[in-house]
Amino acid sequence: MTSLNINGKAVDIQAEPDTPLLWVLRDELHMSGTKFGCGMALCGACTVHLDGQSSRACVTPVSAAAGKKITTIEAIGDSAVGKRVQMAWAEIDVPQCGYCQSGQIMAATALLKAIPKPTDKDIDQAMSGNICRCGTYPRIRAAIHKAAGKA
Repeated sequence: MTSLNINGKAVDIQAEPDTPLLWVLRDELHMSGTKFGCGMALCGACTVHLDGQSSRACVTPVSAAAGKKITTIEAIGDSAVGKRVQMAWAEIDVPQCGYCQSGQIMAATALLKAIPKPTDKDIDQAMSGNICRCGTYPRIRAAIHKAAGKA
């Protein structure tokens, strides 16, 4: 048995140590906000925070997440920065199909916690690993600037 700290709560799970964190979140804990995209850490749909840093849950073994604070999209709005990002996403009407948006919001929140007033270059670098098949990148950038402006 492994104990995880997910969204501020201690959770005991039965997964093998090499099981990807994404499968534990989705299949064992039924937290479906974190999405499966590529399964190879290339698209960012599965982005969660481990101790505040963006991490790809599809390639993170659950053993590597033990002892760290795991934050998922289900609790990102509990932080002031996460709430600002969610509000900006809604105000700008960022999502199109919406599939990648939980990963985008997680990455954007980590960016704004690290760099409260990012430049376009900062945004492009931080968000480059999060793919949006609908091409909403201009709205994503606008939403990040809007969230940064409310700090």
